[in-house]
Amino acid sequence: MAETVKDPPATASSSTGLRGVVVGASTVSDVVGDKGQLIYQGYDIHDLAKHSNFEEVAFLLWNKRLPKQSELDELRREIGASYRVPNEVIEVLRHTPTDADPTDVLRTAVSTLEFYDPKARDISLEASRRTAIKLTAQFPTLVAAADRLRRGLEPVEPLSDENIATNFLYMLKGERPSAEDAKLFDVCLILHADHELNASTFTARVVAGTLATVYASVVAAIGALSGPLHGGANTNVMRTLLEIGELDHVESFLKSALASKRKIMGFGHAVYKTEDPRATHLRQFSKETGERAGDTKWYEMSRKLEELMMREKGLYPNVDFYSASTYYMMGIPLELYTPIFAVSRITGWTAHILEQYADNKLIRPRADYVGPRDVQYLPIEQR
Repeated sequence: MAETVKDPPATASSSTGLRGVVVGASTVSDVVGDKGQLIYQGYDIHDLAKHSNFEEVAFLLWNKRLPKQSELDELRREIGASYRVPNEVIEVLRHTPTDADPTDVLRTAVSTLEFYDPKARDISLEASRRTAIKLTAQFPTLVAAADRLRRGLEPVEPLSDENIATNFLYMLKGERPSAEDAKLFDVCLILHADHELNASTFTARVVAGTLATVYASVVAAIGALSGPLHGGANTNVMRTLLEIGELDHVESFLKSALASKRKIMGFGHAVYKTEDPRATHLRQFSKETGERAGDTKWYEMSRKLEELMMREKGLYPNVDFYSASTYYMMGIPLELYTPIFAVSRITGWTAHILEQYADNKLIRPRADYVGPRDVQYLPIEQR
């Protein structure tokens, strides 16, 4: 494989928000912005989306290689045995306000999980790997249980012999999903599994760098994900589509929005200079889910908006844009789009945490101080 030549890293003093500053080395994933590539441990995302499954990708991220069949079977058994969460944690969910943000509920639930893991403070490689498996299994259970309780329904017991994608949709709706929806959702989880040092992943590594627990590192990552500049963009994309309402209204809406300098969510990316490779698959998924439901309206509106944004602003859609209508046509509530992101990204977060533990250096950057100096202290009565 030819080596990709990247732009020289920026210096801290010349960068705002660490944009372009290289802060460490990683094998977990790479984003090649000028080529529109996303790579997990050397494998192109298109190959993984076409041929792999989410559990296999989780093994890849954690172990830097694809599993043998026996290893994949064992991982699936471990995940299946870990789906259930302690009853005490379900009780915490039961007493959560129904209007609480689901991402905040997930963050609190994950923090609570640590209380019921007697080995939580063991951050040896093997123990941390077991915690990564447990959290990957329990995230979908937490998200589905919290949503059902919020809607006045009882949680659905997980199916220990099903994969994560099928199990999540089953626990959410109380009925087995179609094979098509289960497969499509499995690929969606692959596409969202990791994305180099985004804000939540960097947060996880900073916390892990203090040798805090896996749980603490993941809770911090969820906190970063909850911000509107990171998670939640696909929810806002769908809200925009619902606001537009009809295909015939797309162009007039966009003209008005651009004239008022309104940000159109789901377009542009901090790294990609071409199409986000994940959007390539999600565009097709939006079309397929619409066709299966006999309603391609949201896909057609999205396509129209994409064409107009390229014409007016030269911006490509990112991963959030088509995931919005895809999830909507699968009957997934808008409030769950960001927690579902976490259901996938827990694999990437924990892969980075394992990597941080393996060769740890405390992450302690400096700030370029621009404040005053030599200010003389005055007693309070003289101020």
